Order: sequence, then structure tokens, then C-alpha cells
Amino acid sequence: MCANNKPSMTWAWMPLLAICVVVTCALCTGCSAKTASSSSTSKAPEKARPEDNPAVMLPVNTYELAGSVGVDGRQGVCCEGDYYWVSGSTTLTKYDRNWNMVAQNLKPFDGYTIEVNHIGDIDVWQNELYVSAEYFMDGVGKNIQIAVYDGNTLQLKRTFPFEPASGQLECSGIAVDADAGAVWMCSWVGEESGRYLYRYNLKTGAYEGKVHMQMPPQWLQGIACYDGCLYMTADDGAADDNEPDHLYRTSIKPGATSCTVTLERTFDDVTRQGEIEGLTFDKSAGKLLVLYNRGARIVLGMPKGFYDGYDREISEVFSYSITKHR
Repeated sequence: MCANNKPSMTWAWMPLLAICVVVTCALCTGCSAKTASSSSTSKAPEKARPEDNPAVMLPVNTYELAGSVGVDGRQGVCCEGDYYWVSGSTTLTKYDRNWNMVAQNLKPFDGYTIEVNHIGDIDVWQNELYVSAEYFMDGVGKNIQIAVYDGNTLQLKRTFPFEPASGQLECSGIAVDADAGAVWMCSWVGEESGRYLYRYNLKTGAYEGKVHMQMPPQWLQGIACYDGCLYMTADDGAADDNEPDHLYRTSIKPGATSCTVTLERTFDDVTRQGEIEGLTFDKSAGKLLVLYNRGARIVLGMPKGFYDGYDREISEVFSYSITKHR
């Protein structure tokens, strides 16, 4: 500082300058040490801009493929206690921990008051299945239902009233966030409908609003709650070009109207690229489970023939071991 302000300074000033430098450096060193000590014991405040926060913009976990198993159902998967449940477009199936079938409902639409023909991703809470049901044909959905089934009998127990004013045009996935007392739904249909996540009250079924996704994924297929975040699968890779699908993550603050979406994982290690579907987290085993279909050509969300080498569609649940980064 002194040297920059007074370029004509003589050598007579150098001893005093040396003393100033020593004292100043000592003070700076002490301040830096104090700051370092303080930062090691307190978490850095989150910045207003998501791009300035690595914790927001980077994956929080590593996922290592642990294996896969064939299942009867092409839509969703969920896990609780000693059981797994898998949804087909028109079926519900229950498995034990060894993936042995223990129950199945081949007529899951009995009891509905409006016409439905399609089940998407599912979730489970307190041995009740939360099902995203609708009438779906060639990329268009209607008669959306939030349906609850008995986890043992797989029979319909009740439905939640859907809110058409929400702007949701299709329901591809559903997730229970018990800590927040919420049920979240996502939409496969793009444009405005696919840019939001839709929240309902877990106890009453009342619609509570929607959250706008910043950098929204395309073609959402499933949604699940894990470790305070919502995770979503997206069928955003072109199977014809062998492009992989992806897992995304977001965190929604209380009262927020928008959320930042982060790419969490690329599924380039499945048997063959096809159509990703629902997901769940096996919390007791520390694993991510993802349902994937291969073999069938999918046009506007509907199977239309098969790829070379296939005469049927194969549905598999891929298991990934989770390692937390931070």
C-alpha cells in the first residue's frame, strides 16, 4: 500500500516499512486462521443463485449397478419393509425380498367411477399403494386419479379428487413425502403440463398447488422422495439412437413456487437402451431401484412393434448401490 502511494520514497523509510509489513502480515495471518477455524465448524450459507452452489448443481450420490431382475409390470416400482410392488399398465403385483410373487391384481380398475385404463409409477406408505391412474391413449391423458390400494390385497380403497385447474394433463408418476405431508405428481406430457410438479395433501387429498421446475427434464416417467429431495426419471434418451435416459434431483423449500432441477445420473449401463419408467429407494438396503423396458418400440407412449431380435417387451428392475458424496 505505502509503496504504491509514494513511489519517491527513500531508503530511510525501509526499516519502518519492514516493521509495518511484519505487523500487518501477523494480523492478516491471525484473521485468516480465525476465519478458517470458523468455517470448519459452520456451514457456508447457501447463495441466492443456484449456479453458485455446488451442493445444488452437482449430484449428491454415486450409484453403482448391483444387478437386475425381470418383473411382471412395465410402469412403476416401490418398496416398504419386506416387500416390493410393481405396476403394469393394467396390473399390480407384490413381491417378497427375493422377488418371488406373493400377490397380483389383474383387474385393478374395478371400483372406479370414471373410466381409466392406465397405471403409471406408484409409491407406498404405511402398506397402502399410491397409484397414478388415468385414461391414456396415444400421448393424451384424461380422467386423472390419485388412487389408494391395500398393500396386501391390492384392491382399491379410495381415490383423491383431481384438480383440473392445476393445468396437469397427464400423470406419469406419484410420490409420497410423509415428512412434508404431501403427495407429489409429475406429468409425462410436455409443454406447460410437464414443467410442473403437483402437490396434494397426504391426509385430505386436497390440491395444494404446483411448483415450477427450472431446467425441467423432458418426458418424466417416475418420481420418488429420498433424503429430503425429490428424484425423477426421464425418458429423454432416443432408444433408436442408443441414447441413455436419466435421473434428476430437486429440492423444494416450503412455500416455494419454483425449484432448480439437477442431473443426478445417466443410465448408460442398462442391458439395452429402451424406455425408463418408475423408481423407488430401498432405504434399508441403501439402493436405488429403477424400472426399465426394452425390446418394444414406443410411439407416443404406446408400444408399437419390436426392435430386431425381440418378439416381446422385457421389463426389468435395475438395482444401484448408493454412496453419498456429502
